[in-house]
Amino acid sequence: MILFPAVDIKDGRCVRLEQGRADAVTVFGQDPAESAMHWVALGAQWLHIVDLDGAFSGSPRNFGLVERICAEAKIPVQLGGGIRDLATAKAYVQAGVERLIIGTIALEQPELFAEICAALPGRVGVSLDAVDGKLKSRGWVTDAGLCVADVLPRIEAAGAAFLIYTDINRDGMQSGVNIPALTTLCEATALPVVAAGGVTNLDDLKSLAPLCAKGLQGAITGRAIYAGTLDFPEGLAFTKGLQAA
Repeated sequence: MILFPAVDIKDGRCVRLEQGRADAVTVFGQDPAESAMHWVALGAQWLHIVDLDGAFSGSPRNFGLVERICAEAKIPVQLGGGIRDLATAKAYVQAGVERLIIGTIALEQPELFAEICAALPGRVGVSLDAVDGKLKSRGWVTDAGLCVADVLPRIEAAGAAFLIYTDINRDGMQSGVNIPALTTLCEATALPVVAAGGVTNLDDLKSLAPLCAKGLQGAITGRAIYAGTLDFPEGLAFTKGLQAA
């Protein structure tokens, strides 16, 4: 299992939102690049970056900052937020991003999503962000009118390389992970799945461990490592142990 430390960028700062709400912001650092390098120094294998400004506006707002993090980190970076055309996707890859996370386009413009997957094979994943099983788009503010089962077959057919499942109700709330939903998803797809939303402590990582046999690739953690309820080196040691098993 890969433990992805999250660096969420809003207004040039490193923040965490509660349930994705733009009005529920906690600032954890004035320099997201500094925050990113902190996790790198502690041994992170990947970074998970979200351009929240881009997610809400629909286009990149922190491109230079993302490029700087990629150059300094020297480890793979996956990025989401505001990637809604092929030119943006290609630009981020050229800037050093290893994997792209797309949500809105995958749900609303399947032909364009397939085009991006074809142009960047193996690099494009889908963010499935749900409230009570119903998917959201456009920075989690629009009800897509779909559930995971509605979109999974066409996402797979389009060439998605991985999936990220976020339980929005749990995101930033430190309320534990949604094991039933993740189990259902892992059993429904052959694509690697990354869990997001609700990772609070080491027990949550332990509860996810059995899903590694079903295709769980990793877990994203944000507020927990900034607030200290999850000790990042301890969590990293546990997840690395699973990789070696």
